[in-house]
Amino acid sequence: MQTFSTESLKVFRTRASKITVAVTVFALALFSTVSYIQSRPEIPTTLAAYYAQELQWKSCFENYQCTDLLVPIDYTELKTGTFNISVLKYPTTNKKKLGSLIVNPGGPGGSGVDYAYAAEYLFNPAILEAYDIVGFDPRGVGRSEPIICLNDKELDANYASDSKPDNEQEFAQTLIESKKFIQQCQEKNKYLTSFSTANAARDMDILRQAVGDKQLNYMGKSYGTFLGTLYAQFFPEKVGRMVLDGAVDPSISNFQQGLTQAVGFDKAFAAFVTDCAKRSDCPLTKDNAAAIDEMKKILSQLEKKPNARLSESLALLGTASALYDSATGWPKLRVAVKAVKLGKAERLLKLADGYTGRTKDGYTTNEFDSGAIIDCLDFADNRSVEQMKVDAKVFAKQAPLFGPYLAYSGLVCEYFETAKATEVIPTKTANPIVIIGTTGDPATPYEWAQGLNKILTNSVLISLTGDGHTGQGQGNECVDGQVDDFYLENKTPTRTTCS
Repeated sequence: MQTFSTESLKVFRTRASKITVAVTVFALALFSTVSYIQSRPEIPTTLAAYYAQELQWKSCFENYQCTDLLVPIDYTELKTGTFNISVLKYPTTNKKKLGSLIVNPGGPGGSGVDYAYAAEYLFNPAILEAYDIVGFDPRGVGRSEPIICLNDKELDANYASDSKPDNEQEFAQTLIESKKFIQQCQEKNKYLTSFSTANAARDMDILRQAVGDKQLNYMGKSYGTFLGTLYAQFFPEKVGRMVLDGAVDPSISNFQQGLTQAVGFDKAFAAFVTDCAKRSDCPLTKDNAAAIDEMKKILSQLEKKPNARLSESLALLGTASALYDSATGWPKLRVAVKAVKLGKAERLLKLADGYTGRTKDGYTTNEFDSGAIIDCLDFADNRSVEQMKVDAKVFAKQAPLFGPYLAYSGLVCEYFETAKATEVIPTKTANPIVIIGTTGDPATPYEWAQGLNKILTNSVLISLTGDGHTGQGQGNECVDGQVDDFYLENKTPTRTTCS
């Protein structure tokens, strides 16, 4: 999900995993939004023709290969036209490779192209030797027919805007801004209802065929687990070696999803406070309730008087971004909170900007716009505005710090008419799927992994006791070793608890 502001308040539910933050700015400095297609036969007119297309790979960025994949705009009406999907491959030099491993970092709105560009940071050398690492930008994202609704100035205003309406006047303004956002999206983008993750899952099967694999090998992080779940439901016999890390449970309501995530972030903040109390540079009191009160005071002061560009919403966004990663994020948060208490905004702004992709030259992604639209298509909220107001009291009670900011997460979708989202049903796949859930994950709470484990009936759940978002690639030998064995030797994990 996206940010606290009115257009997409579900900022944390399924954000891309932290490696993306580390590499995206660098990657985007190299990539452009141009298409990699040099020439192409006539546009496919049948689904069989889409599956029969041959990718025209072109060397790019030294060790990589790039291409575009053609997919139908509308799978129910192929005459509507074609989308170009941007694809990047980090190829192995091993002639006896096991196939391709397709990756997705989450979002919705995260770039799979950028994620594959970070292949050497994502996997150990044995995986890189065994597989081509392939990433694609899902439709509407990055370089694949990007959804663009706001310019940089409007994005700045939106990220900074009040995401916690405290009275009827503020709430009325929130409704106005939400409606305006959808209107802008509809005016600037064609085929807006075609950008669902369900369609992206169908695109991924065309990609599987195009790279020459009989079954899909896949690593999905965060919201990428939902993409994998839908693929498993649509193509159960085509599932090869699939790992879903930081799982989304698509069976629960928007209200339950938002509330569980808000509680998850409050728990993550409590874990941060407990650790902070042991440090000499801790800027907060040792008691969690008192620390929350301190943060509320900081946020309240910023609501009344923003510090330069640092608003109440951006401050909480920066705080949340640091909670994704206990190893590197918590130390930064201690420094940032200490600085803001002294009237210095730069540290928290840096955390927030790293999360949103904002640089001195503007925003490097369209994740805000695409995430909001895709989220509405995937999880349209059927609650009324009045019911959301009632539910907001529950959010505030159960998650005092983050709850008030996540309570209206589905509000923008009230103004976007969409078809009924795909219902996820219990599914048994040709091969077992590995699910990873981290007990202290704030963005995709551990309960979601348990829920997905029940939906994918022959899946195996690895439970990692720890803090931070997602489990693979965080240095835990128990998790990483079993994931590597799964991909390299097709060994189903047997150690279901790691710590």
